[in-house]
Amino acid sequence: MRIVIPGGTGQVGGILRRWYAAAGHDVVVLSRRPEELEPGVRHRVWDGRTVGDWAEELDGADAVVNLAGRSVSCRYTEEHLRQMMDSRVDSTCAVGRALEQVARPPAVWLQMSTATIYADRRDAPNDEHTGVIGGGEQGVPAYWERSVRIARRWEEAQQEATLPGTRRVALRTAMVMSPDRGGVFDYLLWMARLGLGGPVAGGGQYVSWIHADDFCRAVDLLITRTDLEGPVNLAAPEPLPQRELMRDLRRAWGRRPGLPATRAMAELGALVLRTDTELLLKSRRVVPTRLLEAGFAFDHPTWPEAAADLVAERRAVHRRTQVGLGATR
Repeated sequence: MRIVIPGGTGQVGGILRRWYAAAGHDVVVLSRRPEELEPGVRHRVWDGRTVGDWAEELDGADAVVNLAGRSVSCRYTEEHLRQMMDSRVDSTCAVGRALEQVARPPAVWLQMSTATIYADRRDAPNDEHTGVIGGGEQGVPAYWERSVRIARRWEEAQQEATLPGTRRVALRTAMVMSPDRGGVFDYLLWMARLGLGGPVAGGGQYVSWIHADDFCRAVDLLITRTDLEGPVNLAAPEPLPQRELMRDLRRAWGRRPGLPATRAMAELGALVLRTDTELLLKSRRVVPTRLLEAGFAFDHPTWPEAAADLVAERRAVHRRTQVGLGATR
């Protein structure tokens, strides 16, 4: 297949493009800066806002998977929230306009979304059929509603294009866990190794997650299954409270202590790390009902096993790196 991935140089984009390139597919990445990527991956420059000559890559492609958008790992200032909204909506609209113009648009358009679209809740899980869309919950910071508003507008932008022959799927994605540097698992493991990976504000808030391998396999299923469209949750079937997630990660690494943190301590830590506490404190209890209904079998359905696999892969990468460094001396 020829697969076009706008935003394919980000953390999740790197995971997906390498997965498809390794399988022998023709992968085209769109990003704002020219980059030399892996063998089998071509690169085209776009600005994420306007239709340019990059649109020719969509003509005759099998699928487009748009992952473009500013990182949410930042302080939620007015400027950053505006950038999050604009980068997501503008890039989605640009893809839609390009698809309207090409002679042979791809059969399927997968559009990144987020599990953050759902309400902060602990009483029951959110799925695609009965899940509660967030906004206006009592007892949570009012500005969290901005993240929900961004997610809703993101999905709406995909539906605004006039594309009667293109199937559209919104990927309501949980935290994608991979052993790569710079991702969410890298951050959580860093905390665990320092002994800081204990319960935050009691640790009862749920964390939804998905192993990187299952993320790629789920995307592949959604490309090939022509009967699936609309919102689909990309999350492992067993979300768990934050205190349990970090406990299992500490055990996988080697039973490190995990110091608890109050909400005030989390606010201070987020300020130092230039990120926002919503990423730690919002309860994201999301389950993948539509994937399971489609017969998708997770390779890593439970967190203790997934954490052990990710830790083992992280250590294997470290060993290979050390061997490589030794060979160059």
